[in-house]
Amino acid sequence: MTTDSDTPWLTDQEQRAWRTHLDVSRLLMHQLERDLQPFGLTNNDYEILVNLSEAENHRMRMSDLASSTLQSKSRLSHQITRMENAGLVRREHCESDRRGLYAVLTDEGWETMRRVAPHHVASVRRHFIDLFTPEGLAQLHSSLGPVAARLREHRGAL
Repeated sequence: MTTDSDTPWLTDQEQRAWRTHLDVSRLLMHQLERDLQPFGLTNNDYEILVNLSEAENHRMRMSDLASSTLQSKSRLSHQITRMENAGLVRREHCESDRRGLYAVLTDEGWETMRRVAPHHVASVRRHFIDLFTPEGLAQLHSSLGPVAARLREHRGAL
C-alpha cells in the first residue's frame, strides 16, 4: 500500500477504537432488527413510528421525516408506501402547501407502537444499556455528544 506521508494515519489505539465502534454499531443494529422481526417491523419502520408518535398530532411533513430519519425523500416515500399498505401510517395533503405531504400515524400504527415499544426498550437495555455502569453511560454520552453535534453541523451544511 502506498502511503502519503502527510496523512495522519490512525494509531493502533485509534484503529482499535474505530473498529470496535464499527463492530458495535453494525452488530447492535443487526440485533435490534432481529428483535423487531417477530413484530413484522424493521429498524426503519420503528424509527418512523417513534418519530410520528412523538410529533404533534402524530404527523410530520414528509420532508421533515426524511431529514429526521436520514433518508432520501425517495427512499422514505417507498418506506411510507410499505407502511401504508400495512395500515401503520397514511399520507395527508398539506393545506398550506399543495405540493407538501404529511405522514400520519394511524390508530393501528399507534397500537403497534404501544405494543412493540416495551420489547424494543428491553432489547436496547439487554444488548446495550445494561452493559454499562451509570458512569460509563455518562462518559459515553459526553464522548459521543461532540461527534454527533459535528456531524449534525456538517449535514446541515450540505
